[in-house]
Amino acid sequence: MDFAMTEEQTAIFDMARAFGQENIAPFARQWEADGTIPKSLWPQIGELGFGGLYVSEESGGSGLSRLDATLVFEALSMACPSVASFLSIHNMCAKMIDTFASDEMKERVMPGVVSLETVLSYCLTEPGSGSDAAALKTRAEKSDSVYVLNGTKAFISGGSYSDAYVCMVRTGEAGPRGISTVYVEDGTPGLSFGGLEDKMGWRSQPTAQVQFDDCRIPENNLVGEEGQGFKYAMMGLDGGRLNISSCSLGAAQAALDLTLTYMSERKAFGTSIDQFQGLQFRLADMEIELQAARVFLRQAAWKLDQGAPDASKHCAMAKKFVTEAGSRIVDQCLQLHGGYGYLADYGIEKLVRDLRVHQILEGTNEIMRVIVARHMLASR
Repeated sequence: MDFAMTEEQTAIFDMARAFGQENIAPFARQWEADGTIPKSLWPQIGELGFGGLYVSEESGGSGLSRLDATLVFEALSMACPSVASFLSIHNMCAKMIDTFASDEMKERVMPGVVSLETVLSYCLTEPGSGSDAAALKTRAEKSDSVYVLNGTKAFISGGSYSDAYVCMVRTGEAGPRGISTVYVEDGTPGLSFGGLEDKMGWRSQPTAQVQFDDCRIPENNLVGEEGQGFKYAMMGLDGGRLNISSCSLGAAQAALDLTLTYMSERKAFGTSIDQFQGLQFRLADMEIELQAARVFLRQAAWKLDQGAPDASKHCAMAKKFVTEAGSRIVDQCLQLHGGYGYLADYGIEKLVRDLRVHQILEGTNEIMRVIVARHMLASR
């Protein structure tokens, strides 16, 4: 059992962190105020190989492991978790296409996807189906050589912004067996978007409803087989849960680093506040929780890479544990900054807002508990 990163993994982490600190961190507050991320950023990230992190090399991707990918998202989220998490969503979609799409489709779309000339959004949630994802109602009716889509997707990161949408739609009976996955390109007639959502965090990510009104797509935009879409979506979410956990981890580490610096400079009662034992205990508690979260996350990623039978259980456990730990840590970091932590200039309050949604998306943390309990009971 080796807990050390390899030289290659260290190089991947360092490259991602250096890119983030130079090209993302200085602009994160402005992008949040603008409510968007410049499209020009994505091809730069694509040049690093981050547009297809665990896409196979045969499809033009980097072919990294899930563990390797968690290092990228942890490093980038130290600059901005909103940007890093949006890249995570793109990579989840890219992996679904690489794994399940036809050779013809992969040849057609993957070059743009891995270069990040084509930015992808993941469309599962609907106004009436969140945690109960298998109850989705958006339909895709087959008509000659096309599918005709009707319905609405909600809370879509990149809605009205992305270049294509990987959508779970109903092609058959009620329940998970009637769900398929399709690829819808921006600009397709019948595709439209609601107004941008005014969110607590992730404010640099445009988020909107995605609407289909007799939206016609060619039949070769079906990803994989009819009736398999729910399985594809759930398999995508195992990795997505690791990625979003990594974003919590990186942001919490950044907050703790900022807090250590602040406390060494802030004076009260004649000394720097990092010399008060009560506050040192709080620092120690955060460090313990952060390191426990990091080990837990990397174990879950390793299990997913190895195809372990309990990988999904561990991904769910890690997602619940790490995202809640991350939010607790950044909240405590804000507290240790006092009134300054509440000001945007110090960078902490943004992290508190950005990380809160991590306990909701990619499956709520309540659903993570359901998954864990079901695995426990099934193994009796």
